[in-house]
Amino acid sequence: MADDAQHALAAAAAPVAMRLALAPENMEQDLSRLVLTLVEFLRRLLEAQAVRRMEGGGLDAEEAERLGLGLMRAREAVVSLCGKLGIAPETLNLDLGPLGRLM
Repeated sequence: MADDAQHALAAAAAPVAMRLALAPENMEQDLSRLVLTLVEFLRRLLEAQAVRRMEGGGLDAEEAERLGLGLMRAREAVVSLCGKLGIAPETLNLDLGPLGRLM
Protein backbone atom coordinates (compact mmCIF):
# COMPACT_ATOMS: atom_id res chain seq x y z
CA MET A 1 0.00 0.00 0.00
CA ALA A 2 2.82 2.38 0.85
CA ASP A 3 4.42 1.65 -2.54
CA ASP A 4 1.19 2.61 -4.32
CA ALA A 5 1.04 5.89 -2.41
CA GLN A 6 4.68 6.65 -3.25
CA HIS A 7 4.08 5.94 -6.96
CA ALA A 8 0.98 8.15 -6.95
CA LEU A 9 2.90 10.94 -5.23
CA ALA A 10 5.82 10.63 -7.65
CA ALA A 11 3.45 10.66 -10.63
CA ALA A 12 1.72 13.78 -9.31
CA ALA A 13 5.06 15.56 -8.84
CA ALA A 14 6.36 14.61 -12.30
CA PRO A 15 6.01 17.28 -14.99
CA VAL A 16 3.07 16.75 -17.27
CA ALA A 17 3.95 16.31 -20.93
CA MET A 18 2.15 18.90 -22.99
CA ARG A 19 0.78 18.00 -26.41
CA LEU A 20 0.42 20.53 -29.11
CA ALA A 21 -2.37 20.26 -31.62
CA LEU A 22 -1.16 22.20 -34.64
CA ALA A 23 -3.32 22.52 -37.69
CA PRO A 24 -1.37 22.47 -40.97
CA GLU A 25 -2.92 25.74 -42.14
CA ASN A 26 -1.62 27.52 -39.02
CA MET A 27 1.86 26.14 -39.52
CA GLU A 28 1.87 27.34 -43.12
CA GLN A 29 0.81 30.84 -42.13
CA ASP A 30 3.36 30.96 -39.29
CA LEU A 31 6.10 29.77 -41.63
CA SER A 32 4.99 32.33 -44.22
CA ARG A 33 5.09 35.07 -41.59
CA LEU A 34 8.63 34.01 -40.59
CA VAL A 35 9.88 33.98 -44.18
CA LEU A 36 8.27 37.33 -44.97
CA THR A 37 9.73 38.80 -41.77
CA LEU A 38 13.21 37.72 -42.84
CA VAL A 39 12.68 39.08 -46.36
CA GLU A 40 11.45 42.41 -44.93
CA PHE A 41 14.43 42.55 -42.55
CA LEU A 42 16.85 42.01 -45.44
CA ARG A 43 15.02 44.59 -47.56
CA ARG A 44 15.33 47.17 -44.77
CA LEU A 45 19.00 46.30 -44.33
CA LEU A 46 19.63 46.79 -48.07
CA GLU A 47 17.70 50.05 -47.95
CA ALA A 48 19.86 51.34 -45.09
CA GLN A 49 23.02 50.37 -46.97
CA ALA A 50 21.74 52.10 -50.11
CA VAL A 51 21.09 55.30 -48.15
CA ARG A 52 24.59 55.18 -46.68
CA ARG A 53 26.09 54.68 -50.14
CA MET A 54 24.04 57.58 -51.56
CA GLU A 55 25.01 59.88 -48.69
CA GLY A 56 28.64 58.83 -49.06
CA GLY A 57 28.64 59.58 -52.76
CA GLY A 58 29.13 55.93 -53.74
CA LEU A 59 26.18 55.90 -56.15
CA ASP A 60 25.51 58.02 -59.18
CA ALA A 61 21.97 59.25 -59.92
CA GLU A 62 21.14 56.37 -62.26
CA GLU A 63 22.34 53.71 -59.80
CA ALA A 64 20.41 55.36 -56.98
CA GLU A 65 17.26 55.44 -59.12
CA ARG A 66 17.58 51.75 -60.05
CA LEU A 67 18.30 50.74 -56.47
CA GLY A 68 15.38 52.80 -55.14
CA LEU A 69 13.02 51.29 -57.70
CA GLY A 70 14.18 47.77 -56.87
CA LEU A 71 13.67 48.36 -53.15
CA MET A 72 10.20 49.82 -53.77
CA ARG A 73 9.25 46.78 -55.84
CA ALA A 74 10.55 44.46 -53.13
CA ARG A 75 8.39 46.27 -50.55
CA GLU A 76 5.35 46.03 -52.83
CA ALA A 77 5.98 42.31 -53.27
CA VAL A 78 6.14 41.77 -49.49
CA VAL A 79 2.91 43.72 -48.96
CA SER A 80 1.24 41.83 -51.82
CA LEU A 81 2.25 38.45 -50.41
CA CYS A 82 1.05 39.51 -46.97
CA GLY A 83 -2.34 40.34 -48.49
CA LYS A 84 -2.57 37.00 -50.27
CA LEU A 85 -1.63 35.09 -47.12
CA GLY A 86 -3.84 37.09 -44.75
CA ILE A 87 -0.90 38.54 -42.81
CA ALA A 88 -0.85 42.15 -41.68
CA PRO A 89 2.48 43.67 -42.82
CA GLU A 90 2.87 45.47 -39.49
CA THR A 91 2.98 42.09 -37.71
CA LEU A 92 6.18 41.10 -39.51
CA ASN A 93 8.69 41.00 -36.66
CA LEU A 94 10.47 38.56 -34.39
CA ASP A 95 10.76 38.64 -30.64
CA LEU A 96 14.41 37.86 -29.89
CA GLY A 97 13.86 37.48 -26.17
CA PRO A 98 16.35 39.49 -24.12
CA LEU A 99 17.67 41.15 -27.29
CA GLY A 100 14.29 42.73 -28.04
CA ARG A 101 12.45 42.86 -31.34
CA LEU A 102 14.17 42.28 -34.68
CA MET A 103 12.74 45.42 -36.29
